[in-house]
Amino acid sequence: MWQEFLDALRAQGGQGDQLATFEVLLALGLSLVCSLVVCLVYRFTHKGTSYSQSYVQALVVMGLVTTLIMIVIGSNIARAFSLVGALSIIRFRNAVKETRDVAFIFMVMALAMACGTRFYVVALLGTAIMSSVALLMHFVNFGSSTRSQERLLLVQLPPGINAETVLEPTLRKLFESFSFVSLESVRQGLYTEALLSVVPKSSTTGPQVLEQVAQVNGNLKVTYNYTAQSEDL
Repeated sequence: MWQEFLDALRAQGGQGDQLATFEVLLALGLSLVCSLVVCLVYRFTHKGTSYSQSYVQALVVMGLVTTLIMIVIGSNIARAFSLVGALSIIRFRNAVKETRDVAFIFMVMALAMACGTRFYVVALLGTAIMSSVALLMHFVNFGSSTRSQERLLLVQLPPGINAETVLEPTLRKLFESFSFVSLESVRQGLYTEALLSVVPKSSTTGPQVLEQVAQVNGNLKVTYNYTAQSEDL
């Protein structure tokens, strides 16, 4: 009876694009392996504080779903259009925080499509080559520049003081270069806040910056950001 049920399902699905159970499991299994490798590379090469475990898990599930979709579509154009119509109702509201994350999404989807269309060698070679490229760029720090070393320094000063004159000697000791971004009067004119873009010397540490700048601004507020793209200021 069970065999008759399977034969009936195969007959309903058509004969030209059916996959054996072993081939389905092989495609899904290989897709899982490729997705896991990509996720491990992503986790190892990730920089910054925006790492998300849910994003990594979503990459794995996305790979399996994409492979299954490719298996279901096969060479049937009608299925392809119906799936596109069904998937078009999905709306993604979570913004991707880093451009690099988008690249890994496309990487997983490409490998999953290769597995779903039974290009197993392409999937394996693609995983090896793209993972190697991502690791190589991580180790050689590809694309870095002096701008990536820029920091933001916010210094609060008493009113009526020339910020450039007071801060310049200390800044020359701590930083390779610095430039004033803005001067702002705060707390109804009680204080002046100077915002600077600075490139620290190799020997400069955060505590040193806070300590030495506090000595010249009367122990008022000093904020030293480790990223020049901070939106808190």
